[in-house]
Amino acid sequence: MDTGDTAWVLASAAMVLLMTPGLALFYGGMVRAKSVLNMMMMSFGAMALIGVLWVLYGYSVAFGDDVGSGLLGDPFEFFGLDGLFGIDDDFAATSLVATIPSAAFVAFQGVFAIITVALISGAIADRARFGPWMVFAGVWATVVYFPVAHWVFAFDGYESETGGWITHLGVLDFAGGTAVHINAGAAGLALALVLGKRRGFGRDPMRPHNLPLVMAGAGLLWFGWFGFNAGSALGANGQAAEVFVTTLVATSAAILGWLLIEKVRDGHATSLGGASGAVAGLVAITPACGAVTPIGAILVGLIAGVLCALAVGLKFKFGYDDSLDVVGVHLVGGLWGTLAVGLFASATASQATDGLFYGGGLGQLGKQAVGALAVLGYSFVLTFIIGTVIAKTMKFRITEEDEVTGIDSVVHAETAYDFASLGGSGGATLVGQAHAEARNTEGATRA
Repeated sequence: MDTGDTAWVLASAAMVLLMTPGLALFYGGMVRAKSVLNMMMMSFGAMALIGVLWVLYGYSVAFGDDVGSGLLGDPFEFFGLDGLFGIDDDFAATSLVATIPSAAFVAFQGVFAIITVALISGAIADRARFGPWMVFAGVWATVVYFPVAHWVFAFDGYESETGGWITHLGVLDFAGGTAVHINAGAAGLALALVLGKRRGFGRDPMRPHNLPLVMAGAGLLWFGWFGFNAGSALGANGQAAEVFVTTLVATSAAILGWLLIEKVRDGHATSLGGASGAVAGLVAITPACGAVTPIGAILVGLIAGVLCALAVGLKFKFGYDDSLDVVGVHLVGGLWGTLAVGLFASATASQATDGLFYGGGLGQLGKQAVGALAVLGYSFVLTFIIGTVIAKTMKFRITEEDEVTGIDSVVHAETAYDFASLGGSGGATLVGQAHAEARNTEGATRA
C-alpha cells in the first residue's frame, strides 16, 4: 500500500462527492423559483440512496468476478463489501486495488455512481414527483449503471479476475465518458420522452431564476472534476498531473467556444453560457484526458463548446423537453469526447495510443464508436422501459395544477424563498405571478 496514492484517491473521492451538491446548485439555479428545492432534492436523494445500494451490492456487480461474458460482475462476491475491510498491525489495508486499499477504491467509484444518477434529473426538472424519482434512481442504478460500470471500469485484476467487455475491446475511456455521461445523457432523453413536456414548453419563458447559483455550481463542478479525472489515475503520479492539465485547458477552451457561438448567434456572451461551456468541456475531456496532449485537449474542449452550444437547441427542433440540457451537454459532449480519442489520441500521452490524426488509422476510432453506441442504446432502451413502468404504476409526473402551483410547495411543503417575511410587495408580486400563470394555463387548456 502506498500512502501517497491512498491520500490522493481519498481526497479525489471527497472532491467528486462535492460535485453532486455542486450539481444541485447548478441545476437549482437553472429552474424557476418554485422548483428549486425539488431539483436539489433529486441530487441529494441520489446521494442517500445510491450510497447505500453501492455498498450492499452495486460495487460487487461492477467489480466482482465476471459472470456473463464481460457483462456483469458477481453481485454476491462483495455483498456488503464482504472481504474488503481489514488492516494489519501497522494499519495497512489487507485488501488492495493496485497500491490503494480496496475501501478507498470503493469510495472513489461510489461517488461516480452517485453523480451519474443525479445528472439524469436535469432532464425532467419541474415535473417529476420525488417518490417515483427515488424508485427510478434505485432501479436504474441496479440494472443500468452498475452493469455498465463493469463494462467500462472493471479491468482484469482490479478486484475482478476478468473485467468488462468494453475494456477487453480496447476502448479508451479514462474517467467515464461512456459510463457516466453518455449513460446519463441517453437516460435523460428517454425519461424526458416518457414524462412529456412541461406546461408551456416552447411558449412560456422558463428562464433560470438564479444565475449566481448556476455559476457557483459550475465552479464547484470544475473543482471536483479534477478529482474525477486526475483521481482516476489511482495514484499521486505523473499521469495524474498530466490529466490535471488536460482537464484544465480543455475546460477553458470549451468556455471560449460556447461564448463565441453565443456572441455570433445572439449578440451576447452570457453567464449561463460560460457556466454551460465549462461543463461541456469537462464532459468532453473526461474520456480523453489521459490520451491527448495539451494541444489535443484544447481542440477537444473548443469543439465541445461549439457542438454543445449548438446542440442545446435541438430540443426545440425535435420537440422533446430536456429541461436543463442533459442531452445537449452530457450526451453530445460525452459522444464527442469519446470519439475524439480516436481522432486526437497521441502516443506521447500517458495512455500511449495514436488516433487518426496522429497516424494511428481508423482502428481506435471504430472501437470508440462501438463502446459509445453500445452504452447509448442500452441506457436509452432500459431507461425508457423503467420510466414507462413507473409512470404507469406510480404517477411519475405531477398534475398540471400542481405544476402550475409549484412542485416545491406541493411535493415538499416548502418554498426556497420566503418573500412574505421580507415585507413590502415581494410576496404579493410572487402570488400575483402564480395566479397569472394559472390563468394563462387555464385559458390554454380551454382553448
